[in-house]
Amino acid sequence: ALMAVSSYFPIPIGPVPIVLQNMFVLLSGLLLGSRWGLASVGVYILAGVCGLPVFAGGMGGISRIAGPTGGYLLGYLPAVYIIGFIIEKTNKNIIFDVIAMSCGCGIIYLCGVTWLKVLTGMTWSKTFMVGMYPFVIGDVLKIAAAAAIAKGLRPIIMKNTSVL
Repeated sequence: ALMAVSSYFPIPIGPVPIVLQNMFVLLSGLLLGSRWGLASVGVYILAGVCGLPVFAGGMGGISRIAGPTGGYLLGYLPAVYIIGFIIEKTNKNIIFDVIAMSCGCGIIYLCGVTWLKVLTGMTWSKTFMVGMYPFVIGDVLKIAAAAAIAKGLRPIIMKNTSVL
C-alpha cells in the first residue's frame, strides 16, 4: 500500500520521474525478506499492470511497463528479492542493510537504464544522464531513510511475527 501511495507524488524531471516508491521497495526487502518482499512487490506490479492507478502519478496499465519506466518497475522484483536474501543471510544491522539496499538500487538501475536505452535508442551516455545520474543523490538519501526506518521497525516486527 505504501508503494502505491508514494507513487502519487512524482517529481517529473524527464522520462523518469523522482518517486518514493523505490524506498518502499527497499524497505520491503529489509523488513519482509526475500519471499514475502517479492510477493509484496509482485502484487504491486500486478495491480498496476491490471490497470489500478498505483504507478507514478496515479497511472496504471501495461503501457507503464512498456514505457520508459518499465525497466525500473520490473527491476523492483529482482532487487527486493536480493535485498531480502542478503538480509536473511547476514546479521540484521545497518551496515548490511545499506549494502543490501545498494545492491538493490544497482539492480533497479541496471534494469531501468537498459530498458530506457533499448526503448529510446539514446546513446549510453545520454541514457545514464537521463535515467540514472539525476537520481543517485536522492537514492542515497532514500537508503539512509530506509535504514533508519528499518532499524526502528525491525525489533517491533520480530517481536510480533516470524517473517524474519
